[in-house]
Amino acid sequence: MTANPLNLQDVFEYVETHIETFHNKKLQKLEQLTLNKLLVRKNPYLFKAKNIFTAEGLVRSILDAFLSSQEETLFGDFPEGVAVFVCGKVYGGVKPASDLEGIDLIFTNDDTVFMVEIKSGPNWGNSSQIKKMLLNFEHAKRILSSAYPGFNVFAVNGCSYGTEPNPYQRDGAYLKLCGQDFWRFISDHDDLYTEIIEPLGYQAKQRNEQFQEEYGKIINKFTLQFGSEYCLPDGTIDWAKLVRKISQRRKNTPYPLEREP
Repeated sequence: MTANPLNLQDVFEYVETHIETFHNKKLQKLEQLTLNKLLVRKNPYLFKAKNIFTAEGLVRSILDAFLSSQEETLFGDFPEGVAVFVCGKVYGGVKPASDLEGIDLIFTNDDTVFMVEIKSGPNWGNSSQIKKMLLNFEHAKRILSSAYPGFNVFAVNGCSYGTEPNPYQRDGAYLKLCGQDFWRFISDHDDLYTEIIEPLGYQAKQRNEQFQEEYGKIINKFTLQFGSEYCLPDGTIDWAKLVRKISQRRKNTPYPLEREP
């Protein structure tokens, strides 16, 4: 298939429209949070080791750590959506049916069907996760070889940012393309990786101000609650009580090795 010219205005409009979803989900996660939900997700020993003395300092540290991990997760689907949209415009690429597990994008170029698993950055997986991706590629290749007779089927791991100096992985079993190379691959546009950064800031100032207002409310509310529930009368954090809240086994539940299997 011959590449269709990419209209950058289409891409900008897509990004500006869909970045709203990220901001909405981020705010929604914050609004749905409770102090106890937040506390049980984090390691109390780490925060004690950081020598935190105030309820506000502890709440802020735990909340910031939670939000940082949530942001990466919430934003993760966004580059995939942009890539599928762009490739759809240029090569007629589509997100495949669910029977192609792990495959986020398929498209044809000349006599090759490309099956693409999209990740955020280059350092995304451990050995077992890489193995799972390879199994996904093998499974998808069998299906696509039948669906596209006469075409070569080739696997690609695309990463939305970063670089990969050795793109041919596992003796050429798949191609790993990152950053500029990945965006060029799905768009036939060598500068797309820099072009898409500007529309990401659409209404960012307004949305960030809205988020910071809610963030401030949560800090104040959780600090009051934490002080009431996990601080001693003299204001000291009751670390033992906090650890029990997070790690103590349920009441009337014996130690596992002292009960019948």
